[in-house]
Amino acid sequence: MRILIIGGTSFIGPHVVKLLVERGHQVTVFHRGGQEAVELPSAVAHLYGDRTRMLERREEFRRLAPEVVLDMIPSTQEDADMLVRTFAGIAQRIVAVSSQDVYRAYGLVRGSETGDLELEATPITESSRLRETFYPYGDSSKAADDWCNRYEKILVEQAVMDCDSSAGTIVRLPAIYGPKDSQHRLFSYLNLQRIVDRRPYIVLDEAFAQWRWTHAYVENAALAIVLAVVDSRSAGRIYNVGEPEAPLMIDFVQKIGEQLGWQGDIVRVPKSDLPEQLQFPLNTSQQLIVDSSRIREELGYKESVSWEEGLSKTIQWEVEHLPAAIDRKYRMKLDYEKEDEFLQSIGIKL
Repeated sequence: MRILIIGGTSFIGPHVVKLLVERGHQVTVFHRGGQEAVELPSAVAHLYGDRTRMLERREEFRRLAPEVVLDMIPSTQEDADMLVRTFAGIAQRIVAVSSQDVYRAYGLVRGSETGDLELEATPITESSRLRETFYPYGDSSKAADDWCNRYEKILVEQAVMDCDSSAGTIVRLPAIYGPKDSQHRLFSYLNLQRIVDRRPYIVLDEAFAQWRWTHAYVENAALAIVLAVVDSRSAGRIYNVGEPEAPLMIDFVQKIGEQLGWQGDIVRVPKSDLPEQLQFPLNTSQQLIVDSSRIREELGYKESVSWEEGLSKTIQWEVEHLPAAIDRKYRMKLDYEKEDEFLQSIGIKL
């Protein structure tokens, strides 16, 4: 099968490319360049260019004649419109990588939904309600053309699925972890640095400790995408991807501690009693447990890497590549002096 991938040179993409080549497919990657350090199989062809100007390359793409176009990075309505206009009538199918942030449940967690704030039932399926408020990462302090003010996967999905001349497929990914994760998710909210620093106690927001959020290991997510690309039964379908079980967040922390030989204790405290820097700033009363049975039943998806193995590989990489700056997104500021003062204030002797 002739497959054209847009993007595909960072984090998840190289795993997708490798799997497709191993399965005997003819793969071309369209990207901006500058990712020479990424190891892609030698059989892969490269086209260099800017996705915002893809329409100008339409005849070149027509000669390439991809049967399936996989867009790894469509983030805005403009991205999706350009994708559809460029490849409509050229590719038989267009597969777009989306996100589970399209669901209303995610908007409730982030606090971006307004009006009726009734919690969503879980597990979340492909037919669960979508967000009613667009642009979930909008920031009024930034320029209107900043990516965060234009990002909207709901609009991406609509454009791809409404294309008349090429069948669309949507793959909704959860939070992804694994080596080379530029967002350092384990570092951000799972206290990896505290464990590395051998803190005797880790304080967790009690509600966060009992929260469940479906994740997927990077290689498993790549396998799901590959199945959606190569199996024609995916035409016209939307698929959730995610691990079959969503561990409690405290389970994640405990497993990380266990793998790193941490001997400390976890202290759970109600959010209202925590200092601001130790609060998890999302609404964890809404669970983010996602049902991925459709892709398992229809396309035969099954994880190739276990939770324990994937977590171990991720931890090893994170320890070797701890970010230079603390991720302020979750306000997890490592002020151990203040943490010790708080622990003593609740009767814990250090």
